[in-house]
Amino acid sequence: MKKIVTLQDVKQNPHIRAYIDGGNDTTAALGYTDHGVRHASIVAAISRNVLQRLGYSEREQELAAIAGYTHDMGNVVSRYYHAQVGAVLAERILSGMGMDPGETAVIMAAIGSHDPEESCVAVSPVSAALIIGDKSDVHRSRVRNPDMLKFDVHDRVNYAATRSFVDVNEETKVITLELTVDTDISPVMEYFEIFLTRMLACKRAAEFLNTRFVLTINNVQLL
Repeated sequence: MKKIVTLQDVKQNPHIRAYIDGGNDTTAALGYTDHGVRHASIVAAISRNVLQRLGYSEREQELAAIAGYTHDMGNVVSRYYHAQVGAVLAERILSGMGMDPGETAVIMAAIGSHDPEESCVAVSPVSAALIIGDKSDVHRSRVRNPDMLKFDVHDRVNYAATRSFVDVNEETKVITLELTVDTDISPVMEYFEIFLTRMLACKRAAEFLNTRFVLTINNVQLL
């Protein structure tokens, strides 16, 4: 029986929560920054907001939020191919919850297309919003290493980002990632060394939405 599955339903599903938590444990063991409920919730919010501000339907906004919340479940199996694994996990769970097969397919495609960032390509508005939401989550709250002396470059760049905000201007059709970076912790160049491919992925995703992607760091436009 078909059901209108909402983000709230997804958040209450014990399998989804277990897979997100398990995936976060996996990435922690590998030395990655946060990929748990914190990241999932932020990506869901940004993904929804992007489509909302650009005038997409409420259901498309909800699907973007669901895709954003579930996009990293595949990490529970392996970091490698986690996007494709996550898409398969999402199909099983969402189908079991009664979601319409067409909507399930949209979410599967979005999750499966969000990584690897070097080659990820938006295949729908939901997919584009997810890519922007995921790649824009740069902030010190993602850092799990308690010892700054042992920070790698990813920890250092994320910790240096004290503010991260995605602004969507529906009139100018510009999506701006606004970052405030403490350059005493990490120089701006270090950000580009590790995140340039993410920003290019955002650029491609924004173009899919007929918008332009802009990056500002400390109020200076860099992309």
